[in-house]
Amino acid sequence: MNQKKESRIWLDEMITLLPLALMAFFYYGVHFAVMAAVCIFTGLAAEFAALRLMHREFTADDLMCTSDALIIALMFPAVMDYKIAFLAVLFGSVVAKNVFGGRRNMIFSPAAAAYVFTLTSWGRELLMYPSPHAHTGIAEKAKDLVVSASHTFNMTGKMEYSDFEILMGNFSGPCGAVSIMLLVIAAAMLIFRKDISAGAFIGTISGTAVFAFITPMIADRSDSVKYSLVTNMVLFAAIYIVSDRRTAPKKSYYAFFYGFFIAVASYILIITTAQENTIVLATVLFTPAAMGFRMLEHKIEQAEKEQAKEEAAR
Repeated sequence: MNQKKESRIWLDEMITLLPLALMAFFYYGVHFAVMAAVCIFTGLAAEFAALRLMHREFTADDLMCTSDALIIALMFPAVMDYKIAFLAVLFGSVVAKNVFGGRRNMIFSPAAAAYVFTLTSWGRELLMYPSPHAHTGIAEKAKDLVVSASHTFNMTGKMEYSDFEILMGNFSGPCGAVSIMLLVIAAAMLIFRKDISAGAFIGTISGTAVFAFITPMIADRSDSVKYSLVTNMVLFAAIYIVSDRRTAPKKSYYAFFYGFFIAVASYILIITTAQENTIVLATVLFTPAAMGFRMLEHKIEQAEKEQAKEEAAR
């Protein structure tokens, strides 16, 4: 990570995540609020317990576990079963993060790992969504679930929503990944504050846009680019997963290609399998690439330090 403290990054991320959570509450009701609370408290308890087992103190920097948990909640349908949400956050915190040494030795994005775990274990529950404004009570069972707009676009090339509805998030999908206007504002803020990797974000957006134009999913190339960026959790994942400074390469040019390759792999998976939200899977699959970039950066830094020492000794 860079020199900026994780507690500061956590605060900035939460400032951008809370409006997304409030919008999800507005569209879907109290069930989402309880599910998000379950995720946050599970992440906090799991982090505290893991740190105690590793004989470490819980510090302000460890609060990143709560933003990771809220990101997971926002990637889910608003009516996700509480038990599944609990197990997903537990997996992301304990297995994907703390088994490998915790926040000081991040390999996987906890949110991405939790999503893939849920997809392989409860795929149907993960990929069926309530329609916007269909509120669900705390203990109420969701009714009349539908497939996401991303699924429909991947399968048919159709996007039956106005630009205004897309900007406001008035279409079916992961409850925090559809509010496009809020996500654009969040990306601008987090890049300006240097909380996320600008290179990884630009690489992800560029890779998606370029391939959506070169190999469009629909006849109109401009619409292909537009819909490819707003569906399949591309914008949300570009901000909160691919561009996570804990896992992305430090240097902007390495980070750019890291994000670009993830976007290309994700787009290829979409056009060949029609699977939705493949960017999250691609991020997990590209973990070795991220590790390779970071090892290369470390070797370059060491070589530069040794060269500086030699020059100072002359």
